[in-house]
Amino acid sequence: MEIYAVIDTNVVLSAMLSHNPQAATVHVVRAIMEGKIIPLYNLEILSEYSDVLHRPQFKLKEDDVIRMVNNIINRGQLAERVHLDDNEVKDPKDVVFYEVALSKDGAYVVTGNIKDFPRKPIVVTPAEMITILENLGLIEKNTMIQ
Repeated sequence: MEIYAVIDTNVVLSAMLSHNPQAATVHVVRAIMEGKIIPLYNLEILSEYSDVLHRPQFKLKEDDVIRMVNNIINRGQLAERVHLDDNEVKDPKDVVFYEVALSKDGAYVVTGNIKDFPRKPIVVTPAEMITILENLGLIEKNTMIQ
């Protein structure tokens, strides 16, 4: 079974900043690296990843940022936006994440900012994504500290 997901920038950033290997965001990134989640992206999303991860206040190493973005590209799939005339996404910068997820049937948006998106089954938190993977038998249950 293939699980496709657009990973919001806040999830990638949180995973890179985390010192907790059991954090849900870390598990999501690990699932990408293990091929259990296939990230969907387009050039706008890659640009946002790069812009945000390069912000000086986060003090991320250049090599780590490049490695993360390249891993998403190499393990993921380029996708086109499905433009919506009337979308329910509150933050205009987040529309691209939602519209790219709509390009693939059954794809998710994994975000820490649930309130910015319509609460439809495709929009999930990192913890919910891990539960989905556990329920599908793609990762061991109870691998994450709640």
